[in-house]
Amino acid sequence: MNTNYRILVVDDEEDLCDILKFNLENEGYEVETANSAEEALKMDLTKFHLLLLDVMMGEISGFKMAKMLKQVRETRDIPIIFLTARDTENDAVTGFTLGADDYISKPFSLREVQMRIKAVLRRTAPQQAVPAAYIGFKELKLDLNKKEAVLCGEALQLTKTEFEILRLLLENEGRVFSRAEILRRIWNNDAEVLDRTVDVNITRLRKKLDGYGKFVVTRLGYGYCFDTSVKD
Repeated sequence: MNTNYRILVVDDEEDLCDILKFNLENEGYEVETANSAEEALKMDLTKFHLLLLDVMMGEISGFKMAKMLKQVRETRDIPIIFLTARDTENDAVTGFTLGADDYISKPFSLREVQMRIKAVLRRTAPQQAVPAAYIGFKELKLDLNKKEAVLCGEALQLTKTEFEILRLLLENEGRVFSRAEILRRIWNNDAEVLDRTVDVNITRLRKKLDGYGKFVVTRLGYGYCFDTSVKD
């Protein structure tokens, strides 16, 4: 569980706020507190990943505050867990109707609160995108996540084998790979594949690379490499 989540506890019981803050910070969360909805609404709520809202507060109840937040684009997606001393089905229904992610009745154990928070954050935290991974040379780019090759802005129609050969050579620019080594790495020592197969795939790859094919160099008696020092 990511411990960089920021949580706001809003409750008119100062002692409860202090207890929750102390224990949640021990779990690795960043925690701030407010003793009323009015105080909380003066804060920059967009920085929080989760709100713990007491239902029964003064002028503005937790339900009313939640309704206000759900009407604003910047705050409508912030997860909310209601804390309440009123354990009735109608209150729970009201809370979930307002868009609450969970509803905890007082008195509660700190362990229960911690587990509920983890569950809500697990459900609501945005999934991290797979970081882009590119290798290439000048206008030749390989997207290692999408398994795509692009040359001068145009997608190349490479086979899986051609892509993997190009990737091997590009990732090890200047290093010479023998046919046997390429066979071992790309074909996993498939006994049915001959050395000549490497040559055929290299020839096709060079054609598809057009002017960049010259950088796929043959070192006679040794093998192949991607050599960026080749001149026109």
